[in-house]
Amino acid sequence: MRGDHLAVGIVSYGVYIPRYRIKVDEIARVWGEVEDVARSLNVYEKAVPDLDEDTATIAVEAARNAIYRANIDPRRIGAIYTGSESHPYAVKPTGTIVGEAIGCSHSHTVADMEFACKAGTAALQACMGLVRSGMIDLGLAIGADVSQGAPGDALEYTAAAGGAAYVVGAGDLIAEIEGTYSFTTDTPDFWRREGMPYPEHGGRFTGEPAYFKHVTSAARGLMEMLGKKPEDYDYAVFHQPNGKFPVRVAAKLGFTKEQIAPGLVVPLIGNTYSGSTLIGLAATLDQARPGERIFVTSFGSGAGSDAFSIVVTDRINDIRDSAPSVRDYIAIAEYIDYARYAKHKGKLRL
Repeated sequence: MRGDHLAVGIVSYGVYIPRYRIKVDEIARVWGEVEDVARSLNVYEKAVPDLDEDTATIAVEAARNAIYRANIDPRRIGAIYTGSESHPYAVKPTGTIVGEAIGCSHSHTVADMEFACKAGTAALQACMGLVRSGMIDLGLAIGADVSQGAPGDALEYTAAAGGAAYVVGAGDLIAEIEGTYSFTTDTPDFWRREGMPYPEHGGRFTGEPAYFKHVTSAARGLMEMLGKKPEDYDYAVFHQPNGKFPVRVAAKLGFTKEQIAPGLVVPLIGNTYSGSTLIGLAATLDQARPGERIFVTSFGSGAGSDAFSIVVTDRINDIRDSAPSVRDYIAIAEYIDYARYAKHKGKLRL
């Protein structure tokens, strides 16, 4: 998708990451893992929601930070799309809670999205389309999760909590989205049936043909569409299911470790699923300078990837420090043991 007739992009952004953390080594200790799990995943700790936190509360906090960062009138928001695979209600949208909490007018459209870990970037694309068509003034795209992993399963070592929110518009941009491209197939690498508490995964499909095929296909498709190369970008952000996959896929595409370093936050907060790519982008925007380019590619199991080419504008310097950064949230960490973690995550079932 490309729209040369109207510049659309990011007006503001905000994140929220719970303060509680559990060390991956603590999880490994409980399940008797003898190998160095943290080193093998390049994930050393992960964010854990508080007892009263869920996808809705995380989405609200991220949205409030986005509104506050650029002093936006929430009544201008015409659409709220919340991407998650852990919406608190099976029938009742998370987005209505967000809209009421941030003070939107009631003349806006709301929908919850679900596409594993790329639901947040799908929300971003939907808002771009509505803004570009003139149907809305501003859109709010959110990716947030309190992701699940069965006790002792490989997912438990990385499944974390957190989210990011992006206000999308056509004026006062801090970053223009100059193009987006998606690649999607029916690849059953990860799923959760209705009513099941934990997802399942086809482990041998996780890397290939799932993550690497889709990320590289979307990324190459966008660069070919725009006539760009990896060296045309100052930064790159790839979905972070662990700390090794994004490093490997970056090298495969021709990006350097230096380009992905600012957005590679999974070693310190874990995989926030629908929030993963968007939090990585936020961490990059926290330090990007006007004129610099950011390449972003998400991934969602099932499976698909959305790629974006983003150019930072001068306005980033006016609003950047008006709300907490990703690193601010990372720095506020309170560590808990497995027993308390199990209580917080509701893993003790009668």
